[in-house]
Amino acid sequence: MSVQVREKIKDSGDWWIFIEHHGQRRSKKIGRDKRFALEAAKKIEAKLILGDLKLSKNEDVTFGHYAKTWIENTVPATCKKISISDYTGILKNHVLPDLEKTPVTDINKAVVKKLLQKKLKEGYAASTATHIKNAISGVLELAVDDNKISSNPAQIIRKLIRSKVKKYHIDPLTREETKLLLETCLTNYPKHYPMLLTLCRTGMRLGEVIALQWGDIDFNNRFIIVRRSRSKSHTSTPKNDKYRNVDMSRQLTECLSKLKIKRKEEYLAKGEGVPEWIFISEIGTPLIEGHWRERVFKKILEKAKMRQIRIHDIRHTYASQLIQDNRSLAYIKDQLGHHSIQVTVDIYGHLVPGANKEVVDSLDDPDYTYIAPNLKEA
Repeated sequence: MSVQVREKIKDSGDWWIFIEHHGQRRSKKIGRDKRFALEAAKKIEAKLILGDLKLSKNEDVTFGHYAKTWIENTVPATCKKISISDYTGILKNHVLPDLEKTPVTDINKAVVKKLLQKKLKEGYAASTATHIKNAISGVLELAVDDNKISSNPAQIIRKLIRSKVKKYHIDPLTREETKLLLETCLTNYPKHYPMLLTLCRTGMRLGEVIALQWGDIDFNNRFIIVRRSRSKSHTSTPKNDKYRNVDMSRQLTECLSKLKIKRKEEYLAKGEGVPEWIFISEIGTPLIEGHWRERVFKKILEKAKMRQIRIHDIRHTYASQLIQDNRSLAYIKDQLGHHSIQVTVDIYGHLVPGANKEVVDSLDDPDYTYIAPNLKEA
């Protein structure tokens, strides 16, 4: 029998009681008062000696128990709202059917590995298997915190899911195609022209454009502050959780300025307050990305008799046209909001005119001078 008081993380200031009794282990966080923790430890030790305190068996604590706690408490506190539904779906569809009633003490590296291999054999992508592993790991970390298991077996797995070089498929439009797309939108879907122009002139993601509010635009200095993004009707921070400023062209600035004036006139005439969102539905709410993609964007492409591209290819179009104008990859990185210049290079580096000439030039001998031979002597 052992009852100890110590910090779980050194120098954290949080004191825990660790109990070992008849081969079972328990731990409980007490707080930042060490003296209180020591007093509580003495009382627990006394009860164990007298037999007045019994520890429940580890085997009774199942993966399903911790999964419920993880989804209800940990995920909402540490992840974006959209992650709650994503992780809930992963656990419900891929993990709980196999592990819900399994005691956490019976889950080891082999069990997790077997489940992931099963999903890969069923045809699921490596990225899906990685999400499944991350969900299992998050749940089991709670069991580690409770001292039910000594380590997290999902974290030990490294080589099962090999990381592949990500291949970026881009299908940018030409300048002529971009012009045709915008003209078709203006003629047939004029209400959606400002939004399509924003996508074409900023390279912003669809969710970032839908989440724009009037307070995000600086018309005098011609830039947009990207503060948020929307996905599945949820608002969250932009990708990489970083705000950024995106420059606006004169054409876009004029278009959005006129839209703001017209919007005010329409709502004042109705005696209603102007919605804070820039791109709205008929009832003044933010657009839904899936609806806009299917009901507007695809219709514009069909009307223009153009090939079906993804909305994300408008982002690629923006970047490729800047590259054609010899703009630096560093500037493009900042505009697009990539977390590193390497991402920008990986996606668009091959589009930079003469990007590889410096590589072959490095093979030359700087001290070498070629003297053409006399043809007659040859």
